[in-house]
This record gives sequence, C-alpha cells and structure tokens, in this order.
Amino acid sequence: MDSAILLEIKNVHKSFASVKALADVSVDVRAGEVHAIMGENGAGKSTLIKIFTGVYQKDEGTIAFDGQMFEPTTALDAQLVGISTIYQELNLSPYLSVAENIFLGRELRNKAGMIDWKTTQKEAKRRLLDLGIDIDVKTPLKQYSTAIQQMVSIARALVIDAKMIVMDEPTSSLDKKEVEVLFGVIRKLIAMNVAVIYVSHKMDEIFKICDTVTVLKDGRGVGTYPIGELNMVKLLSLMIGKDAGSIIGRSKKYNAEKQNTPVVLSLKNISKGSLLHGIDLDIHEGEVLGLAGLLGSGRTEIARIIFGDDLYYSGEIEYCGVKVRFGSPKDAIKKGMAFLSEDRKTEGLFPHMNVSDNMMVVNLPNLTKGGVIDSAEQERICKEYIEQLAIKTPSTAAIIRNLSGGNQQKVILARWLCMNPKLMILDEPTRGIDVGAKSEIEKLIQNLSDSGIAVLFISSEIEELVRGCDRVAVLYNGSKVCEFVGDQISYDHIMDAIAEAGEQAYAKTIGEGAVAQ
Repeated sequence: MDSAILLEIKNVHKSFASVKALADVSVDVRAGEVHAIMGENGAGKSTLIKIFTGVYQKDEGTIAFDGQMFEPTTALDAQLVGISTIYQELNLSPYLSVAENIFLGRELRNKAGMIDWKTTQKEAKRRLLDLGIDIDVKTPLKQYSTAIQQMVSIARALVIDAKMIVMDEPTSSLDKKEVEVLFGVIRKLIAMNVAVIYVSHKMDEIFKICDTVTVLKDGRGVGTYPIGELNMVKLLSLMIGKDAGSIIGRSKKYNAEKQNTPVVLSLKNISKGSLLHGIDLDIHEGEVLGLAGLLGSGRTEIARIIFGDDLYYSGEIEYCGVKVRFGSPKDAIKKGMAFLSEDRKTEGLFPHMNVSDNMMVVNLPNLTKGGVIDSAEQERICKEYIEQLAIKTPSTAAIIRNLSGGNQQKVILARWLCMNPKLMILDEPTRGIDVGAKSEIEKLIQNLSDSGIAVLFISSEIEELVRGCDRVAVLYNGSKVCEFVGDQISYDHIMDAIAEAGEQAYAKTIGEGAVAQ
C-alpha cells in the first residue's frame, strides 16, 4: 500500500522579471520515499525546491504539506512544519563541536536558562547512533571528514523532527565508501517514514537509492516515474528532450602522435610533506592528461603547486622548456596557464558581479588603455564566447549567481579561453552540473586538445577520464602508482590500480606494526 502524500505541489508558476522559471509544475512526494528531482541545469529544480522551502514565493498554484495548505515565506516557516534542507555547501560551524552544531539555535537548557551541556552531548550522541554513527560529539566538527559532517547535518535536521529532508548534491565531495555510509543513513530515514528529496547529477546514485523520479525541462514538468520504469538512456532522454544514446558510451580516439609533440609541462620529483611523494609528470602539447585517485590522493595539491598557489614544495617544474617556480597564480597566468578550480562558488565566481565582468576579469589588462577599459571590445568578446559555448544567459549584464551551475561553469571556462592559454588545468570541471552541460564541456575539452592546448584533467568520475583522456596517471596517498595510455585506459584498470595500491599500503602498515612489536 502506498504511503500518504506528504508534499503536494499543483500547477505552480514562478517568473523572475520576464524569465519564466516554472510553468504549471505539479509534484507529489510521499512519506517514506526517496524522490529524485532531475533535469538539466536551468530546468527549474532549484527554483522549485526554494519555493516549498520558503526562499522564493510562487506566483500561481497551490502547495499542501502533511494535509494542510502551505504558504511559506521564509525558511523558518518550512522548518516549523518539518522540512529541512541540506545544501551542497554545508551550512555548519567548523570550529564548534559536533554536539553544538546539532543543537545550534535549538539549545537544550536547564531550569536556570543555561545550556545543559551534559544533556546536549548525550542527546547528540544518541541521535548520531540512531543514524549508525559513533563519534566523539565533543570534538570540533572540522576534525571529521565531509561524510561525517553530512551525517551531522542530517542529525541536525532531525532535531526539528523533520518529516522531509531535501538533499542537494549530497555526495559531491564524498568518496565511494562515504557515499555508501550516506546511503545507509538515507535507508534509516526511510525506515523512520521520513521523505527524502534527492537532487544529484550522478545518474548511478539515482538508480541505486531513489524510488521515484520527477523530471523537469525548461521549467515544465515532463513527468513522474517509478524508478523501475526507467533506465539510464530513457531518463537522460527525458531530461534533454532527445535520444541520449549518443552520450552513453562515448569515448575519445587516441592519437599516438601526441607523444611526439613538445612537452608543455614537466614535473620532476615534486614532494610536499606527507601529501606528495616524488611525483613525475609530463604533459605534451595538445594532450589531455588525466589524474585519477581517491579524495586525498594529491590531485588538487599537484594542480595548486603547478599554478603557483602553493609555494612550499620540493622538486622541479619545467614549463615550455624553462625551469620555473611561480611565486603566485598571477605569475602563472602571465605565462599562459589557466586554472579552473574544483570549487567554482568560493574560488571561481564573483557571485554579485555580472556575466561580462566574471568572464573578462583575467583579460582586463589586455582591454585597458590609459587606465580605461574598452567596454565595447569587452562586450564583443563576451558575446563571442556566449555564442561559442552556448551559454544560456538573458544578457552579458545578467548577475552570474542567477545562472545555472552548468552555465556558470561555462562562463569560467570562457574566462580562461579568451586569454589563449598554453595549459589548462581543469579540477573537477563537471562537478554539480547536468549530463547535457557535462557532455558539452567534455566536447570542449576535446576541442582544446585538438587546437594544441595541453590539458590537465582532474576528475573523481573515472568514466569521464576514460572518455576524455589520452593518458591517465593514477595517484594513491600522494604517490603516482602507474600510468595508462590510449586503449589501456579503462574503468577496471584504473580501479584495479587504486585497489592494488591500497592493499600494498595496508600490507606495509601491518608489516611495520609487526616489526614495531
């Protein structure tokens, strides 16, 4: 027997100025189910969620929650009826303890009005144990992994006796084991009859954890489907509005001649404390070199050292045939390096600035004469890249935070492309964007390679590396364990190399322990 409908959204509309964000959208979410909201960037997912969580107010339509008509005007309104949201960027206080974070704003007090720390810690411990997590709740939150912090967010949500929890890209910063822990917690929530609305661009997760999928496209509801009625190709086709068969299974054609082109970047014996150990890498002109490895394997550390963002390392870097040691990213940019950071929201975007200023910020010195910016040329270049990269924006003057994640990412890519780089460092360039935008960015990386630009491509999604790289270097705990070239590059080969490195590290640890005894 189906569970009762908990959230009922009927014929909801929402516009921002002249832009129609939602048009006649209807969704039912039942208690005790994991309900995915799917769609390309700009499909209306975030707008819909913000409406029933009180961030935005709808223009038309009705919303009912737990059998009552519901008109939230603030996030507090949503919390008071039992709706809690866990955002992609965790809204926690890292320097407070786990217990303090769980009860922040809902402190447990004694008769004298003082915080009852003993009860607070006891209750925090109990709530985490209910989710299968056994940690010291007196420890500052920052000392725990992102996965544990996710669990603390969930425990905090349950303090308000949440009937529904919205999870926005909850696994974007988690490794495979941490994802399994999160899924275990979601199953416990379902057993407690809590509804979970799940938003993710990782398709395999949708089929693994979700019961129902609602698909949006261009602000309209395409339909709601039991997960058993869908497969990968059908779901993608519904999202993009055309047959997705061409996207599934696409792979890069390896050109062996790229190994004979000039070396753009060479790393020799790069080390940094306990993080990196004697890394050697070469990247040729027009080549895509992938870095594979688990979180903490050293991929981002290598990228930041190359780009002059980390000065404390040993070893040598040779760039375009010359030994270099950049003192700052500014030095690297002057030499034709570009770096797209994995965290676009805090390290890539100027959220309150417009599309044009975000795109041209690196290129402004080339557009300035006598201290005056050539605004006409800035506008021309910006429009050229908007067209070239198919960036969906009302105008160059649109505030970038109002664009979808995929279009924000394209703006940042355009920022670097307009300076004609020799080397592009792309750290998780497709994180948090939909399959359509992801496909476009992967094609763009191929075009960069074909035009002679060297690309260092870092991704946690091994399938992306298999599809897009000429070579892949596999890292484990700060060491390079092997490289794969051309047809050697496969999901199984990369995962086997990571697993073997892990087994060797474990065996070494056991051996050292035996010697110590």
